[in-house]
Amino acid sequence: MINAKIEKALNKQINHEFITSYSYLAMSGWCAQQNLNGFAHWMLVQHQEELGHALKLFEFVNDRGGKVELETVGKPKADYPSPKDVFAAAYKLEQATTALINNLYALAVEEKDYATQSHLKWFVDEQVEEEKSVSAVLAMLDMAGESKGTLLMLDHQFGKRGKS
Repeated sequence: MINAKIEKALNKQINHEFITSYSYLAMSGWCAQQNLNGFAHWMLVQHQEELGHALKLFEFVNDRGGKVELETVGKPKADYPSPKDVFAAAYKLEQATTALINNLYALAVEEKDYATQSHLKWFVDEQVEEEKSVSAVLAMLDMAGESKGTLLMLDHQFGKRGKS
């Protein structure tokens, strides 16, 4: 049986993951409206990953005999000045997720909840990859500067994300 403090914190994380997923979906829509279909695809893949993270936590709470309590997901930001601003917002989302995961892990340690610690280990490792991925795109956009040609090349490259 899951302890009440852990259950509450996991529910907070589940809801954060849904908010993040929804935000990436809105970012994908913005990119598509700008005819940046590769960037839109990148964001759509990210949306699906975040949704998967939420469901992984959802199942964990249920498997431990806890109760999942979903909150309302508000309207995400859907307008950006540039692709760089979209990825800067994505990076902030990932940093917030990392902080929440770290706090959740610390709580699991404090509560001596070894099952939750074990489960969260994957999320701790995943956040390293998530932040690296988004920061790499930001670095590429910085290097591209105002070059429309480079932006289009990156758009083409990001359209291949997750495809064999």
